[in-house]
Amino acid sequence: MAFYDEMAVMALEMITELGQPVIIRATTVGEYDPEAGSAPPDSTKEQTAQGILLDFTGQEFQNNSLIKQGDKKLKIAAQGLEWVPDLLNKVIIQGRTWSIVPPLKEVSPAGTPILYELQVRS
Repeated sequence: MAFYDEMAVMALEMITELGQPVIIRATTVGEYDPEAGSAPPDSTKEQTAQGILLDFTGQEFQNNSLIKQGDKKLKIAAQGLEWVPDLLNKVIIQGRTWSIVPPLKEVSPAGTPILYELQVRS
């Protein structure tokens, strides 16, 4: 196993121990069919990830004007994910739904995803 693969496994173990399960929900809107005059229902898929929800620091607020009061930082282990989270996904943490807002960062030294850092807003 390569070094960064081991780091990805270690990140998952640590986040699992210190964090909590997080549901990532992706919704695909049904494409309109002009012949039928309607669109099929939206489809939703979910995956469970391990994450740590954190507050932003005062320094981060000073350096980034895109952070709003109430926003949180979410770190998700990349190991074991079925798909990569994106800005159109929703995140459910302890029954509360959060939207992902830019920036969404992938920590991937040498091309091996280890964790995703998301800014989330409810």
